[in-house]
Amino acid sequence: MSINTRIILAVCFIVLAPFVGGFLEGCDRKISARMQRRIGPPVLQPFYDVTKLFKKQYVVVSRSVHFLLVSYMSLMILTGAMLFAGTDLLMCFFVLSTAATFLYFAAAVTNSPYTTIGAQRELIQMMAYEPAVLLTAAGFYVAAGSFNTADIINSDYSLIIKMPGFFFAFVFIMTIKMRKAPFDISTSHHAHQELVKGITTEMSGKNLGIFNITEWYENIFLLGVVALFILNKNPWSILAAVIVILLVYFVEILIGNSNARMKWETMLKMTWIVTLFSAGVNLLVLMVIK
Repeated sequence: MSINTRIILAVCFIVLAPFVGGFLEGCDRKISARMQRRIGPPVLQPFYDVTKLFKKQYVVVSRSVHFLLVSYMSLMILTGAMLFAGTDLLMCFFVLSTAATFLYFAAAVTNSPYTTIGAQRELIQMMAYEPAVLLTAAGFYVAAGSFNTADIINSDYSLIIKMPGFFFAFVFIMTIKMRKAPFDISTSHHAHQELVKGITTEMSGKNLGIFNITEWYENIFLLGVVALFILNKNPWSILAAVIVILLVYFVEILIGNSNARMKWETMLKMTWIVTLFSAGVNLLVLMVIK
């Protein structure tokens, strides 16, 4: 991949990711409504909601929340730009973790009981999914011989052949990252649930709009990592990657609509068990057969 291609892909992510992410969320709401035998909102409803948020009066509990949320969004954009530019995947994951830390601080500084509990649970979620994320980066290195995403997609075949366990573990933790039930323990799209709105309880106006847009960026980043398992030198792998991405996204919607929220203890144990026996065993096999 030439340097010009890398720059173009990075710019495309920065510009197009929020539009694609918002459209996917709109499809998510529509499909979820159909699963529940409702008509559901228009597909473009997420864009209407965010536009309305930026027009609302700006009221904050703590002035530092805005700075922390802007930092959260900036780091998330950087993470995706690095991924699509073909740079180091491990570094992408480190920046992703740093972005999540800023989100934690944005919730913790408000001193609200709901956001404080939500922030604590956000840390628990990070403890749950980080081992799987780091093992995925290690798996790509062992399978492709490089951390660079440009080298990974230049493989002769799809690496999912060597990394089915890593793929399963990563898709599993995506349920946490996308805040889908049963793992939406730190926040929820439904205000009537246990924590009201968790870490977003005290966010309003443009702050909540920034949070939503950042979530769209993160979802596209996660789906981009899914594509790495499929992409290779064959041009047809692009079509295969798109199909797999859509299937994975549909599975996440299905899981979110067919499960109730579980306790954080159960989430932590289940995620670590899946990580150990799926990604961990796959890594051992790769190291043995290499």
